[in-house]
Amino acid sequence: MAEDVADVGYGAQFEGWYDRLFPKDESAADSAAQLAALHPDPDAGTCELGVGTGRIAVPVSRHVGKVTGVDSSPEMLAGLEADPDASLVVPVHADIREWVSDEQFGLVYVVCATLSMITSPEDQQKVLQRASDMLTPGGLLVIETHNKPAVLALHEGRRRTSFFVPFPQPDTGLETHSTLLGDDLWHCSHIWYEDGRNRIGSELSRLTAPEEIDAYARRAGLVPEGRFSDWAGAEYSEQAPMVTVTCRKPEA
Repeated sequence: MAEDVADVGYGAQFEGWYDRLFPKDESAADSAAQLAALHPDPDAGTCELGVGTGRIAVPVSRHVGKVTGVDSSPEMLAGLEADPDASLVVPVHADIREWVSDEQFGLVYVVCATLSMITSPEDQQKVLQRASDMLTPGGLLVIETHNKPAVLALHEGRRRTSFFVPFPQPDTGLETHSTLLGDDLWHCSHIWYEDGRNRIGSELSRLTAPEEIDAYARRAGLVPEGRFSDWAGAEYSEQAPMVTVTCRKPEA
């Protein structure tokens, strides 16, 4: 692992239970299949920025072959490398705001709200510029992140709220204490309950409207193409918890 990579410590907080919150299940496989179907040319290469433990990259690799997976968290990359099905995912320890690839890719994707964990507009712009730089002409950038209008609606006009999501297993679930900090920043503290034990982790995100992503894309030389509420391509809705945005790099 590189020693000079900036990392906010997300992976260290959620090490050992991240895959319980975001399981590598049939839902992940379905999302990966729909993402892979967007690939303009699998032979042109594939890159995930914020690969985590490979929840999406591993099943994507079954459709398109090698996936380069970039992440700043040593703990997340350790989880990826421990996955016996991850032989086609090449881990890269780097800051996605700064990483310069030696390759170009036909598809670059940033999913599971990774972009929102970059908490300044300037740094979010850097991520899209890096993605644009590594795309082949005609290549596609896909971004999935929190849908800002839906998060604001969840709070029902309050600055703080909390909610609990039960899991199918007995005595298992996730309790979240959610706080809006100003107009854009969103802080969540999570308590995970399982087998009579609990784990605690916090995260800070920047709520990023789809229109902002489109503006980042244009400044990075990309053309916004689509805006969807899920991986199946459902029409965008402000009520959907997530938003997926696609941007194309013009042909040379």
